[in-house]
Amino acid sequence: QVQLVESGGGLVQAGGSLRLSCAASGRTFSYYGMGWFRQAPGKEREFVAGISGSGGNLYYADSVKGRFAISRDNLKNLVYLQMNSLNFEDTAVYSCAAGAYLGSPKGPYDYWGQGTQVTVSS
Repeated sequence: QVQLVESGGGLVQAGGSLRLSCAASGRTFSYYGMGWFRQAPGKEREFVAGISGSGGNLYYADSVKGRFAISRDNLKNLVYLQMNSLNFEDTAVYSCAAGAYLGSPKGPYDYWGQGTQVTVSS
């Protein structure tokens, strides 16, 4: 069982930056591939970024490539999402997810956090 808790969301002006964190419970954190997803009001949840258990493989949605960076610290059981050059379209609830047997960076994931709100003002 893995529990995930996100933090770092908030209100930011367009062009600004935020760093999201995801804290994971459990002693086998490095076994899990991790992902960040987001869901805007009235829209389906979409993949944002993924990272392999070792941190050696990174994946990004085209919409965030070059602006967002995913990373992890397996000693601290943390995953980060650094978000730069934010724009209004990045407004959403951001959730992290953990998966032990990922067919692709987009899933399927076994565990999900509750999410943290990111609001970008224009």
